[in-house]
Order: sequence, then structure tokens, then C-alpha cells
Amino acid sequence: MASKKLVHVVGTGTIGEPLIGLLASMKQPLGIDEVTFHKRTPLVTDRPKVLNLMKRGARLAVDEAARKGFRDMGIEPAYEHHEALRQASVVIDCTPSSVGLQNKTQFYEKYRDSTLGFLAQGSEFGFGKMYARGINEKALVRGEDQFIHIVSCNTHNLSVLVDAIALQDGGAENLLEGRFVCIRRANDISQDGSFVPSPQVGSHKDAQFGTHHARDAYHLFATLGYKLNLYSSAMKLNSQYMHTIWFNIRVRKPTTVEAVKARFAADERVALTYKNTANVVFSFGRDYGHFGRILNQTVLVVSSLAVHNGTEVVGFCFTPQDGNSTLSSVAAASWFLYPDTYEERIQCLNQFIFREV
Repeated sequence: MASKKLVHVVGTGTIGEPLIGLLASMKQPLGIDEVTFHKRTPLVTDRPKVLNLMKRGARLAVDEAARKGFRDMGIEPAYEHHEALRQASVVIDCTPSSVGLQNKTQFYEKYRDSTLGFLAQGSEFGFGKMYARGINEKALVRGEDQFIHIVSCNTHNLSVLVDAIALQDGGAENLLEGRFVCIRRANDISQDGSFVPSPQVGSHKDAQFGTHHARDAYHLFATLGYKLNLYSSAMKLNSQYMHTIWFNIRVRKPTTVEAVKARFAADERVALTYKNTANVVFSFGRDYGHFGRILNQTVLVVSSLAVHNGTEVVGFCFTPQDGNSTLSSVAAASWFLYPDTYEERIQCLNQFIFREV
């Protein structure tokens, strides 16, 4: 294992690009010596993105077969991909759904002896131990957990809702059930495909959990020894702004709107907002976030909070898509690099974590 601290990011999409930019711009406080990133295909449309990531200090790694294509575009790669993998202290996979699992089998398993840890994003169920910043840090085991699965942005959101509303006010036995509707944006503003012309409802493919959001949250809390009653549904709206979650969390211990508001107000994972439209919250992130991202786990719409029959907490919140998973990715990478001091190092990200939006 080299003494230098090197982080290698695979993929430059909606998660990979801002993550590479954040790691590169925060190298010094995070204690990272070098950030490298892998771009598979030399596309002239992606040239500005690649050049600007390199300008921030990240170094490009490509497959040997693609090297000429990048050079023809005026971009000189610093490394061949396997060279970057061999020297990496931490590898963060940000490829599309299921590709991370393929990469684990095809590539990452070969570098287990020379790499501290590997992370994968979102829909990579089975990649490794599930993790979300502020939820299950104490479940991470040094020397044992080499593969970590950063849960999806909506799973981050509903997990912090469960934790703040139920678990922190009486433990796991206080949660009777959590029901969620994930109202998803159609696609990211950086994407041309997958847009839908009208609301599109999803199916409940999981008999126990409905959609993967509740399933993943269940397994996330299972790392702490909890077995929670969670169920989720999902749909898409013809919007490119932010995901929205409607929640109904039923607790055993009676509560009030005032008590729930106070708990959220004291929780640094939560940004409160008195805005009720996704576009103005999104606009705030564009103006004050990093690469337009708010790094909180959720943005709670205060005016939507209600308590029904004293035990059902209901409301809406917006998901800082890519922002919360970016925070968890940096935190997990820092845990691999500096297990004893990572909490202090990631405080440099506080400027992108807001108490109010």
C-alpha cells in the first residue's frame, strides 16, 4: 500500500462529476494527495466537463484502447485505468445501475490487497455493507468492511425521517410503521433521455417493501440490529428539479407537531424550508450549494408537517438528490483513509450543509 492517499472515481455522470469536483477542490482539508477519475468513452460533447475537472486538479485515467481518442480531442490522459486502480487507496464507483456489481467481480476483487476500500452508489444492492452518513457510522467495522454500498438519495431521505421522527424519540420499538411515496423527478437537468411527458406510476416489485427505497432502508438499519416495518411506493413526475417524498410514520409514543418540528430544527442532517415548490429549493442549491448540490440528507417542508391521532406524523420533504449521497461518499472515503480523524476532516463540507433553505 502506497503511503500517498489517492482516491479514484469511476464514472463522470450525475453523481461522479460533482463528486470528483468536490474531492479535487477539497483535497487539502480532506488529506487527499491525488484525485483520479475514469472516463470510458472519448466524446466531444463531454470534453468541456473533462477539461474542467482536470483544471480543478483531478487526473484522467482511460482504458488503453480509448487513449488515442482522447488525444485526438486534445486531452492527454494521466493514467491507464488499471494503473489508476492499482495505486488507489479508495475507489468510488459511480457507474450506472448494476455496472458497479459487474466492476466488483471483474476488477475490484483483484485489487483487494492493495486498496483500503471500495464504494458503490445507489442501485448496487449486494455490493457491500450499506451506509448513509449520520445513520449507521457505528456499524462500520475497521478491517472488515472493505466494500461499502452508499444507498440512494431517496433512501437517505426516508432513513433520516425514520431516525429523527421515531428512533430518536424512543428507539426502534417506537416505530410501528413507515409508509412513503417517492415522487421522483423524471431525469436530471444534465440528461437528455428518460424524460416522461406526464406522471408515471411505478410498480411494487418487492412483496415486503414495495420498492427498493424501503428495502434498502430496512437493510441499512439492519446493520444496527433493527428490523423495521417500512414500505414505499414510487412514481415519476415530468420535472427535472427535485425528488419529493410524502411520508406517514406511525409511532407508539404520542407526539405533537411542535415536538417533531423542534427535533428537526435541532438535527443538522435536516434543512428546514418554508418554501413549498421544488424549483425554488433547487434554485437555492444552484446558488449556494457545491455544483448546485445541497449536502443535507433532506429538506423538510415545515408547513406540510401534521400529526394525525397523536401518533401518525405526516408531511412532505425534498430530496437533495446526489447531494446526500455525495456527502456519504466523501465521509466513507475519509473513514477508509483516516478512520480515527475522519469526522474532523469532513467538517470542511459544512459550508454546503444548511439549517434552512
